[in-house]
Amino acid sequence: MFKIRLENTADAEEFVRAASQCGGDVDLHSGVVYIDGKSLLGVIAMGIKREMHVHLNNPEDSVLKNAVKKFVVA
Repeated sequence: MFKIRLENTADAEEFVRAASQCGGDVDLHSGVVYIDGKSLLGVIAMGIKREMHVHLNNPEDSVLKNAVKKFVVA
């Protein structure tokens, strides 16, 4: 699990494109809301400029984390 912050819809599109390349599930969660990280509408509806936790079905899948490392926050 790691946290990301998307600043605009272009960031959301880039994240969803990267998430779609993963074989497993990619879920985003903020507060009590969980969404599919491969859904552009879901990611945008979750809210831009909000920190979100990323949960990977396969935690060893470093492809997504490397692809979206510019969005990762500490």
